[in-house]
Amino acid sequence: MTAAYPAGLPHRIPNLTDGIAKDRLEKLQAMRGAGVDPFPPRVPRGIPLHELLADFDQRVGQAVTVCGRLSQIRDFGKLRFSHLQDRTGTLQIGFERDRLPAFWPDRKRVEGNDLVAITGIVGHTQKGERTLWATEVVLASKALRAAPEKWHGLQDVEQRYRMRYVDLFANPDVRAAFAKRSQIVREVRAYFDSLGYLEVETPILQPIFGGAAARPFKTHHNALDMPLFLRIAPELYLKRLIVGGMERVYEIGRVFRNEGISTRHNPEFTMLESYEAWADYKDIMARVEGLFAHLCATVLGGQTVVTFRGKSFDLKPPFQKARYLDLFAQQNPGCDWFDHQSVLRRARELGLKTDGLPPEKLANDVFEATVEDTLQGPIFVHDYPVAISPLAKRMPEDARVTERFELFLSGMELGNAFSELNDPIDQEQRFQAQLLHKDDETPGEVDVDYVTALEYGMPPAGGLGIGIDRLTMLLTGSDSIRDVVLFPLLRRVDPTAPTAEPAPPQER
Repeated sequence: MTAAYPAGLPHRIPNLTDGIAKDRLEKLQAMRGAGVDPFPPRVPRGIPLHELLADFDQRVGQAVTVCGRLSQIRDFGKLRFSHLQDRTGTLQIGFERDRLPAFWPDRKRVEGNDLVAITGIVGHTQKGERTLWATEVVLASKALRAAPEKWHGLQDVEQRYRMRYVDLFANPDVRAAFAKRSQIVREVRAYFDSLGYLEVETPILQPIFGGAAARPFKTHHNALDMPLFLRIAPELYLKRLIVGGMERVYEIGRVFRNEGISTRHNPEFTMLESYEAWADYKDIMARVEGLFAHLCATVLGGQTVVTFRGKSFDLKPPFQKARYLDLFAQQNPGCDWFDHQSVLRRARELGLKTDGLPPEKLANDVFEATVEDTLQGPIFVHDYPVAISPLAKRMPEDARVTERFELFLSGMELGNAFSELNDPIDQEQRFQAQLLHKDDETPGEVDVDYVTALEYGMPPAGGLGIGIDRLTMLLTGSDSIRDVVLFPLLRRVDPTAPTAEPAPPQER
């Protein structure tokens, strides 16, 4: 049953009250009529459940207070049971008539999914189950919607993403995955801090987007009357800091790319970027291997083997290495990456889009279509062509390629790194070359200020970018990036349309 909000309250779109049970509203009104605040400003503070559970047997007979969300209540007449959940654990709560004489007549006003503070005596049931026998129940927040049924939960995938606030308390594994994500970010910071890097912040709003090839989100600053872009990468600002003598810097922050959505892509995502003066891409390979060793030791408890998309991968260094052009040749016999006609023929064989694409973009599309899925790894693919690496330094022995690598695992790119181009003349020429094939993934002008920074002198440096979301996918065994982003972008739905909410549980 559903019900509108009580008369006299501000108008609300009717369908937004779908899922609100009439009896819950009636209980809310009854509480208010009896002078009970169903949303009090404060309640008794409790101890975390994990603290109670850690030395439960030593606390038997003691009175403690805990706070959390009740699960469905099981009613046995003079006795009721539920489970209380907080962010640290779950414990059975026993409600006994003789222990709760004041609460008992109105006991049904407190029900499953309500948030409560409970004071009680630590003990066990006759069957030996750990139980807190309530002596005082204080309602902290009345839930007007029932939680998903225990055994079926919130299972519709898109609904889980849209209603993450329900997903988190209804599915403990989801909550655990995001706790691990937080740990991953913390340990990434700890690793770079231990190497003497400084964590910094660079602009998210940028007058010229750069540092990657991607379509940006565009906005406008009214006071300065100028267009701005949400950053697609922090790279060019971080390298300005290397020019300034900071030498080792990193940033963990959001970047934005106005592109498609898939199991590997979300329009806003979290990126780690680091830059180290006096280093090259081989040094950065060692940094990446060190990072994975650190994460295995801290996040995975010393394990190096992970399961991802149904396969096992050993993250113990050293990782495999293979040259980009060698892999291209192996999967595309008779096709020369630098020969546009042979690439064009191969692309047509593969059914790839060819119209209007620059030769280097088409050649890389062929690489992605034929090579990436074969890269199980973890593997460093290195020495990428200059034409698709506008910010990387050329190799002394072959000016057609750069000192660049990408880290792959299970066909998914996890990171990108290179020896940073610090020749301002070469850099400006590459920026100018991008303008010859202008599209919406490249800036429409040369970043003159960045070139000017290089003219003041940037030391040899190695840079790295790692997608935190994809890294979390790997370390939590999640198949989709949406499973590791708390609020992934979804197509907006009409809030007045009927909703398919999970059926509320039935009171027993």
